Amino acid sequence: MSQTTADIGYNSRFGIEGETPGTYADVAEVISITPPGMTRGTQEATHLQSPDDHHEHIALLSDSEEASFTVNFVPSATDTLFAAFNAKTGKYQITYPNGVMLRFAGIVTGYTPPELTPEGKMEATVTVKPSGKPTLHAAE
Repeated sequence: MSQTTADIGYNSRFGIEGETPGTYADVAEVISITPPGMTRGTQEATHLQSPDDHHEHIALLSDSEEASFTVNFVPSATDTLFAAFNAKTGKYQITYPNGVMLRFAGIVTGYTPPELTPEGKMEATVTVKPSGKPTLHAAE
């Protein structure tokens, strides 16, 4: 029996493309990342001569679910996440611990600043809806 190659998410990163195409700046102090899931609908396509008296289905267009990430929030007049929300669209990259990258264009649909409490750590959450198909890239 071979050993597992399973890993943990430690050392993953979330990046936002900068002014230079293909160059991504990592967001600071990311606590967690939920990559975009993928879904695909189906349409029944049964006809009067479908084999074995069984329903047939065809695949419809695929879609990507929203990605999100949470950071330790540090107030700043030049908040990168606030700027990403106001830019509406952008390009994003999730880098996994082994260096494989998931890249996608998207629309920032949510930016939730922290609740301010006497003793709670400030955290902000950002949600991004991919537009188009995410792509995987080999580690560099």
